[in-house]
Amino acid sequence: MTSTRRTFLTAAGCAGLLGLGVAGTSGKSEADVSRDSFTIRSGTDQATKVYVTTANQSGPTVMVTGGMHGNEEGGYTAAGKIADWDISRGRLVVIPRTNAAADRQDSRVADGGVDLNRQFPTGSEPETKLARAIWDVVEKYEPDTVIDLHESQEIYDGDMVGGVGQVIFRSRDKKTENDATAAADYVNENYVSRDGYDFTVDVFSSSSNEPTGLFTHKAARDTDAIAYLVEATSEDTPLDKRVQWHTKVVQQLVEDDILTGSGGDGGDGGDGNDGGDGDNGDEQNKPPVARIETTPTDTTGLGRGATVTLDASSSTDDDGDISEYAWDIDGDGTFEKSGESIQMTLSNCGRYQVTLQVTDDEGATDTDTVVLSTV
Repeated sequence: MTSTRRTFLTAAGCAGLLGLGVAGTSGKSEADVSRDSFTIRSGTDQATKVYVTTANQSGPTVMVTGGMHGNEEGGYTAAGKIADWDISRGRLVVIPRTNAAADRQDSRVADGGVDLNRQFPTGSEPETKLARAIWDVVEKYEPDTVIDLHESQEIYDGDMVGGVGQVIFRSRDKKTENDATAAADYVNENYVSRDGYDFTVDVFSSSSNEPTGLFTHKAARDTDAIAYLVEATSEDTPLDKRVQWHTKVVQQLVEDDILTGSGGDGGDGGDGNDGGDGDNGDEQNKPPVARIETTPTDTTGLGRGATVTLDASSSTDDDGDISEYAWDIDGDGTFEKSGESIQMTLSNCGRYQVTLQVTDDEGATDTDTVVLSTV
């Protein structure tokens, strides 16, 4: 379980400042993809939308879900952003708010106390009408990859009894081991700046061990799909950062499947890694990586009147140059300052969410966020 969104960034006697960073997109033409949506459990309090994006170029199908537990805001917010992604090939199927009734109640489970992510037994039918409707989407689109986004308090240490934050659980095969490890390494290097908050990787528990009835477990065991369950921690972590972690993990897991075009024969997306046999065609621009470093490095519990330097010089662009640095210093979604480095004087008591947006020389963007707090 995670803390409720209604208590996020509040402090006795201090005013909180909260805003959402905007993730960059690739700028793909709408002519290259088709978009559709439909509602499952229509006419009930469980009604929720399914978003389907299909590229002109054939390729694998990826399914992403969020909100199995209604109080895990980072997961369903990230899934909503992913539903808007452009893709280069294949199909992307997203159900951002699988448990819409629980979401509206800001509760892990909806009225009745049924945990949706325990209603998918391996080898038999899902046990509730909502679980059945979600599984109908799986059967309709036959995804090659399934990713379910969650949040937890505390950090996973290999024991399912405690917290399970900051871990990518995976199905038991070599491809998921390699891809999950690479995704964790990338996100840890570029987006995790706090000690002890690195993502780790572990395999799904066996079908005879608790917990059972998980959606991704059923996807991995009852279909030909590979599957991941991504857990980010909500402990002392702003929503923007959790959403960033989720979206970056998913991006890394599916980049070769649907986010980059294929010069090969449009096959089944197997494990081959021979570098391809065609020319590179129109090579897709790689987005930059935004990164904020602060002086002082610990930006929590600062005294009022403290000055903090925010430095974006560690941001990178592998295939070009960063042409613009923009800063939202008050969390309102507007970028008020520019420059590779800025200074802020924290004159009031509270928490300040600062977002950096970098833009490369081809217009692609990325963001990073830090929270500064005064006492």
